Amino acid sequence: AIPLLNSTAQLAGYPVDVITRAGWAVILHQAAGILVYTQTRGFPGRTQFWRDALVTNQVEKLLVYGLVLSTAYVWISSFTNWIPGELVSILRAVFYGAGILCTFVSAQRWGRGEMNQTEKILLLVMLLLQMAAMAVSLILIGVLSLIGIALLGYLSGGKRVPWLVIALAFATLAVLHNGKTEMREKYWEQKYPPPTIARLPDFFGEWIVRGLQPPEDEKNVSRRLLERTSLMHILCLIVNYTPDPIDYLYGDTYGYVLPQLVPRFFWPEKPRSHVATYELAKQYGLQSDEDTESTTIAFGLLAEAYANFGLLGAILLGVFWGFVLKKLQIWSMFSPMFSFAGLLMILLTAWSFAAELTLAAWISSLFQAVIVVLGLPLLGRTFFGQQES
Repeated sequence: AIPLLNSTAQLAGYPVDVITRAGWAVILHQAAGILVYTQTRGFPGRTQFWRDALVTNQVEKLLVYGLVLSTAYVWISSFTNWIPGELVSILRAVFYGAGILCTFVSAQRWGRGEMNQTEKILLLVMLLLQMAAMAVSLILIGVLSLIGIALLGYLSGGKRVPWLVIALAFATLAVLHNGKTEMREKYWEQKYPPPTIARLPDFFGEWIVRGLQPPEDEKNVSRRLLERTSLMHILCLIVNYTPDPIDYLYGDTYGYVLPQLVPRFFWPEKPRSHVATYELAKQYGLQSDEDTESTTIAFGLLAEAYANFGLLGAILLGVFWGFVLKKLQIWSMFSPMFSFAGLLMILLTAWSFAAELTLAAWISSLFQAVIVVLGLPLLGRTFFGQQES
């Protein structure tokens, strides 16, 4: 809701009453979530899911090399057409989930002082390569989440704050955000071809030069960064047209959630994971059927909730997250970091960055990643046996 305080150009076209109602949607959503969170009670989990450690010391040491596979996938998917279209969404979630696990565990080992120099260099190189490939799309949320997971892993292992790394990361992201608009105008609107691997140095060189230039308006870089990570303008759009002239959806987009849990192998005609996003885009006249084949518009969970049930939807979404997240916190209170529950918490931390998804896409991608991330430790324990972590 930062744009509400900044009075950005994104909101300039909406009446004050629309912006006010959108602001109330945010406030009521947050208040409901906090209230339910504080009042929810329970008992710590006692089953194997909550208490048994899955990742042994031997497996932990190997996970840094798993980053090589996830990095290879990121580069293949970014610079080639080798992956069949029907497998793109599945493999993206699978390798992203595996990459999150490998990054977190490896960074935590570094924080505990258990990595040798070779492993540290390998971790840094793989992360930098992944972030470079992700940034080529000119969408930086993947880069931001990867940095966040690595820092969280390091902090949980070493209890030390890497201030220098944080400062360098923020400065770099600020420069990239500052130059992102001009780069998007060139590569998106003017349809310049995306860079090949050979042109990456020139691409990032151009991006950095543009990012170092003072903004044409007088906004500072950090303010622009905050604005561009907001979906407030989308929420205002939904509020402006709902329920008149566009009626509430009354839960239609949530009907796509459960089907996403069915593997496509058993249901080849299963709707696409972003089907709810596409339905919202078409409902509000932002896209046609043809447009959805190549472009996905970010709506976010709160805008989706409002489109379905108005302010009541915003409140119910807060209630849902407040209850679910508090229950998971209580159940995993005494769980080892690398138990089923602990690994699930790592994934939920990573998916908390996915603010632009609708619930069906959010659940779909998380479900696919959970299968991989919880399956990998089981395979590791099968091959290496169960030892104390």
